[in-house]
Amino acid sequence: MNAFTGTGKLIRLVLRRDRVLLPLWVAFLCVVPVVFVSAFTGAYPTDEARQHYYETSVHTRAFTVAYGLLNGSSLGELVAWRSGFLTFMVGLLALLTVIRHTRTEEEAGRRELVGATAVSRHADLAAALIVTCGACLVLGLASALALIGQGLPAAGSLALGLGFTATGWVFAAIGSVTAQLTTGAGGARAIGVTVLGIAIILRGAGDIAAQVGDGPAWASWLTPLGWAEALRPYSGERWWVLALAAAVVAALSALAVALSARRDLGSGMFQARLGPAGAGPRLSSPLALAWRLHRGPMISRVVGLALVGLVVGAMAASLGTLMDNSGAAARQALARLGGPGTLVDQFLTPMMVMLGLICACFAIQATLLLRNEERDGRAEALLATPVNRLRWAGSHFVFTLLGPALGVVAFGAAAGLAHGLNTGAVARELPRLLSAALVQLPAVWLFTGIAFALFGLLPRLVAGAFAAAVVSMLFGWVGGELQLDQWVVDLSVFEHVPKLLGGDMAITPLLIMTAAAAALVAIGLAGFGRRDMPTP
Repeated sequence: MNAFTGTGKLIRLVLRRDRVLLPLWVAFLCVVPVVFVSAFTGAYPTDEARQHYYETSVHTRAFTVAYGLLNGSSLGELVAWRSGFLTFMVGLLALLTVIRHTRTEEEAGRRELVGATAVSRHADLAAALIVTCGACLVLGLASALALIGQGLPAAGSLALGLGFTATGWVFAAIGSVTAQLTTGAGGARAIGVTVLGIAIILRGAGDIAAQVGDGPAWASWLTPLGWAEALRPYSGERWWVLALAAAVVAALSALAVALSARRDLGSGMFQARLGPAGAGPRLSSPLALAWRLHRGPMISRVVGLALVGLVVGAMAASLGTLMDNSGAAARQALARLGGPGTLVDQFLTPMMVMLGLICACFAIQATLLLRNEERDGRAEALLATPVNRLRWAGSHFVFTLLGPALGVVAFGAAAGLAHGLNTGAVARELPRLLSAALVQLPAVWLFTGIAFALFGLLPRLVAGAFAAAVVSMLFGWVGGELQLDQWVVDLSVFEHVPKLLGGDMAITPLLIMTAAAAALVAIGLAGFGRRDMPTP
């Protein structure tokens, strides 16, 4: 039996398990660039209008960090630039897909059962990489064909699509390495997402340095996100960048295979610390156990949001000055995203909306812990004791509410403190920014409710709550920036959150979102109480 015996059968198994999820995210990511073509054509139909948009956006550092460098004003260059954030999504999905089909399977014990058949040691790793990289290739080619169908140049469309593919391949390979390092899927995901976060920071720092003509512009070359940008779709394609990505993928894949060969099944290169043989009195209730499971991720997220809040608050005043000097069109573009108020308020308002999206994802991730506990058999053992289902699920529900709430408070307080110290008005800015952050909670709870409803009724689709949150954000952010019809913008949940920085307080939408969230949670708990368990 060679090193990859059984890979074909495992590929079919992975495709069978992901027959819904993979086509959905490939189709969604293919559609987004086409939407950008339609939006830019409608909002900026002439070369002069697109040139004006280019001049407005090219020197806006917030846009540079979010989307990358803008190389020109042609329709293709604008679409490629606005698609810059999609590389982040492709990388994240590829990373999580590989980990889910390798380390998660091993952690749950299914890998050991499969390994008892005529399947080699590295077959699961090879199958996960082949399926994920194949999906990324389909995404790239389908995106290219869709853009060509919209009348964009073939070479640029292919470069943009292959940029998505290359990013996905590299992060799939990174996921294959992180899956060998830890004994748990959570640790592997944490390492992989940290690498992705560093990649975003490096690309942003390098792009800003290139934009101002001073600083470490080379930093963009240290990240796969920068390589996709360096392909320069529609502006003089540089195909040799793909060879760099291919070499890194080959090296990381070989490293993953080598690490897999050096460890025992179920273990990792970093061994987990053993706990005590018996549980202490602090683990004598479901709530205490839920706290033990949630505390690590929750504390790290709160600390991370506090640090981000300090950075955002510290840079708010200087960014307002930058936008004040960038012309009326740039200020109008920011006003469409940030609503009324000063330039600083118009910058901070989208940051609060982004905070809402991030905390919604944190709440969904906390809800997924319920699904993981059920799927891996630990919940069934716990529910065999006098603990009932409602009490068990309710103990986790406490932290799906508490974690995002603490994160919102940490971000708002840190941003308000930093901005207040910067302007000499802490007593004014701290409560203002804290309030603007707190009104995001009903929207966060609404997505928590969606996740709980899916957990109770359709547990295999609970991760779809992430897609609901991202799509909602996309309608509001992109629709506002590209001046789409108001009904499109209103499809975003976050569009109905009051913009307290420069705007008025509206209590009705907050009450509606809170009531809807409570109803969805109740539906999810009722469904969980009646369905079979565990559900594969």
